[in-house]
Amino acid sequence: MINCRGKLIDLSTPKVMGILNLSHDSFYKGNAFPNQDLALKHAYNMICDGADFIDIGAASSRPGAKENSEKDELKKLLPVLKAIRKESPSTLISIDTFRSKIAEACIEEGADIINDIYAGSYDEKMYDIIAHYKVPYIIMHMKGTPENMQSNPSYSNVINEILKFFSIKIQTLKLLGISDIIIDPGIGFGKSIAHNFEILKKLEYFTSLEYPVLLGLSRKSFIYKTLDNTPSEAMNGTTAMHALALTKNVNVLRVHDVKEAKEVIELYKEYNNFE
Repeated sequence: MINCRGKLIDLSTPKVMGILNLSHDSFYKGNAFPNQDLALKHAYNMICDGADFIDIGAASSRPGAKENSEKDELKKLLPVLKAIRKESPSTLISIDTFRSKIAEACIEEGADIINDIYAGSYDEKMYDIIAHYKVPYIIMHMKGTPENMQSNPSYSNVINEILKFFSIKIQTLKLLGISDIIIDPGIGFGKSIAHNFEILKKLEYFTSLEYPVLLGLSRKSFIYKTLDNTPSEAMNGTTAMHALALTKNVNVLRVHDVKEAKEVIELYKEYNNFE
């Protein structure tokens, strides 16, 4: 259960977070919308397909991506955020940013959630903004930065290192009075293909932390490289991984393809209800 501006969201039933990428730089070209009109059209399509959250980002985090400016990020984010909030007041909007000033500006314009790939490590003021506005906060594990994270990532024990990372972050957040926390193990962010599959196989270690778990598996390289295809051909593999994740009690699927993810959840719910 998370509190979004006084509205309690029950995450015991899995939810879908639709990705809205406003950057021109994306590993999956089918979900890059630097044009505002196209971005809004895609957002409304995802809402119609049943997205529980829309996650808007304007800074690329694909492997090898270089950092854009704060000014550029805000210039892309605010018009789209305002338009979605105006046309669809009940839609829950997440902002994918690691900058506290961006987070604050977007919350002031009606954003409900902040999704931070650096989990506060990039901007020391981020925690203060989250604590002040009392919005849910998604913290992700990433080794390195988007520009260098896939340069031979290594761990002595990937599960233990990520668990330790979350334990430290959660303790710090709790001391600041932040309790609406969602954790994201960071599939594809400073992990090899083997690391990603190990995380999936041992997801119960993360769900046992008693905080909602979000996974971003959609069309990721560990899927398409394993299948020897491309991001545009990785829908079937993504669906298979989503189904697997649901058996491990994942709470939120962050996806490019909302309709397909909702169908996986619907079938999973029916399977669990069958006697």
